[in-house]
Amino acid sequence: MSLVPEKGNAPIVEDKKQKTRLSVFLPAFLVVGGGAVLGIVNNQLLADISMNGFIGSLRGLGWLYQIISIAALIIVSIVTFSKLGNVRLGGSEAKPKYSFMVWFAMALTGGIATGVITYSVNEPIIYFGDIYGEMAQTGVESGTAMAAIYAMGRSLYNWTFIPYAMYSLSGLVVAYMYFNRKQELSVTGTLTPLFGNKITKGIWPGIIDTLAVLAIALGLASSLGAGLALVGSGIETIYGIPQGPVVWFILVLVITGLFTVSALKGLDKGIRRMSDINAKVFYILLIVLIVIGPTLYILQSTTAGFAYWLQNFWGWGLDPSLIGGEALVMWWTLYDWAIWIAYAPLMGIFLAIISYGRTIRQFMLINWILPAVFSILWFGVFGGTALHWQQNGTVDLVSTIQQSGAVAGLWAFLANLPLAAIIIPVVMIALILSFATAADSMVRAIATLCTVNIRYDEEPAKWKMLIWAVSIAIIAYVMVAFAGGAQGVDGVKYLAALGGSAVLFVFVLQVCSAVKMFFIDKIEK
Repeated sequence: MSLVPEKGNAPIVEDKKQKTRLSVFLPAFLVVGGGAVLGIVNNQLLADISMNGFIGSLRGLGWLYQIISIAALIIVSIVTFSKLGNVRLGGSEAKPKYSFMVWFAMALTGGIATGVITYSVNEPIIYFGDIYGEMAQTGVESGTAMAAIYAMGRSLYNWTFIPYAMYSLSGLVVAYMYFNRKQELSVTGTLTPLFGNKITKGIWPGIIDTLAVLAIALGLASSLGAGLALVGSGIETIYGIPQGPVVWFILVLVITGLFTVSALKGLDKGIRRMSDINAKVFYILLIVLIVIGPTLYILQSTTAGFAYWLQNFWGWGLDPSLIGGEALVMWWTLYDWAIWIAYAPLMGIFLAIISYGRTIRQFMLINWILPAVFSILWFGVFGGTALHWQQNGTVDLVSTIQQSGAVAGLWAFLANLPLAAIIIPVVMIALILSFATAADSMVRAIATLCTVNIRYDEEPAKWKMLIWAVSIAIIAYVMVAFAGGAQGVDGVKYLAALGGSAVLFVFVLQVCSAVKMFFIDKIEK
């Protein structure tokens, strides 16, 4: 027998045998499986349906994405630096389980996935070279010194304080409602400040939590598919081994095996250790690039880029694409916001689980401020070096991307490093570990949400984690293998972003819940 939180102050006794939330598990699994089948039968149809829905949602809801992202940033700032930051998750007597370094490693690598590695080189170069028309409405001439500052500033805007504010807000709402107000460990529980306990009854819990599961499952599938194509292209470019179904199959086995074993071993024996290894790889890469890169230019361009972002804070932050144009705003910033918001509710559950016993201020330091600072350093070092090389003619990354696609610049960049023979394999390992550490935390969160009344310190059933891990891997492999590489993930990629549009309304309600619980209701210490 075990004690689980009730929707009041007293605990209730629950049988130790876990029960499956069929209202979440079945519809989510059927939709994910249906996406895989449609991808096999007609990948182009899947891509067309999801892309048209995704584009329509961003054109119609871009204004809401921008407003709610700024709202999240403002709320977490106030909560962090006001007396609310002193509130302890779990009550005044709660004791944290993890040290700060372990906690930070789990929080950082649990949500960073492959994006920061992939785009720290490619995104600044794409802006700098105006490769897809991103600079057309900015008033900045591509290929100039000012374009480099703009590129750095825009990249930092997309990857630092605003997106991590989304993760942090969802995580804080989950943690506070579960540990301090004794709600269930679910997305639905975060909405009770607005709707009361009636939101946790009837059809609403199934609908809300299913949307969250779908968004994260499809997001992981697209991220794994993109990772397979990216690592495969690196193996082909650097080592001359042609990528194809066999290479992708080996990679999917390795990556899926890593995150599945990690998730099955549990939070302490699996996810914690994987996160620690991944974080150390990140730290080593940063130090090496700072030493061998153009250090002064890195410091100058990062500082100037951050200043340019602050100078344009409101213009960039509230532009639904009318100011900067669709090539820049919709296909980069709003697409990014859709993916971050798709991940936020489930990421929030994971962040909440590992934050018991910490104050709200400590929670925000680990989940908002430090990850954002890490991204500033990462983009500053990798992006700054890439921009410097592009401007002084060391390597033409603009032409590489124009000829070979949006993520091709990474390998050309790495090939020009002094220790390329060592660094490239390390980066490939980092890519694999980055996805694995994000996936194991999210697979655990999905399985948690598919379980009735599970405690934060309980492990969900292994079969649930296994079935979701395998399903995600199958979708990713099918998308890549049946549709020929990077383009093969387009269908599920847009479907994942479209899922973010559906979750957008849940996230808006979480933001409203945060306002009510922290600024209107009585605080539960």
